Amino acid sequence: MLLPLRNTFAAKNSIMNKSNTRLQRCETQLQDFLAETLRDISIDTLSVAKTPGKWSAHENLAHLARYHQIFLQRIDRMLSETRPEFPRYRAEDDPDWASWAGLPTQQVLVRLSSMRAKLMARLLALNEEDFQRTGVHPKFGEMSLSLWLEFFLVHEAHHLYLVLQQVRGA
Repeated sequence: MLLPLRNTFAAKNSIMNKSNTRLQRCETQLQDFLAETLRDISIDTLSVAKTPGKWSAHENLAHLARYHQIFLQRIDRMLSETRPEFPRYRAEDDPDWASWAGLPTQQVLVRLSSMRAKLMARLLALNEEDFQRTGVHPKFGEMSLSLWLEFFLVHEAHHLYLVLQQVRGA
């Protein structure tokens, strides 16, 4: 999309505002959701899968914690390489998945919080040029770091919805 020169400053401010909004959403989405969803829920019930063959709330949270690590590695590669290609992440194919899923739920929640803090620190240290760096997804193709972050947040929201179904669903 071509912008007239007189709107270049406004466009740059708009990009910066979008990044700030995205970062605010990243900072609060997980914490706000878990605070509301897990209120008055026994932590012991998080390991019980209500639907046979589906992950429990605990497993979904462990997946999110582990995926934070994966995403941080991907950010580092996007910043240090040109158009790195990433395979689709599947927990079932991850040799570290079993150790994450096997952690006590309280430890998963602590690690998830710690990983989110690391992610936020990493993202807040980036500039707009960094957010334009790209990586290649096997299904969605080349995506900027900004789009990867949106993808990360949508992926996270999907798993948070599954947690909600497990702990609050009938």
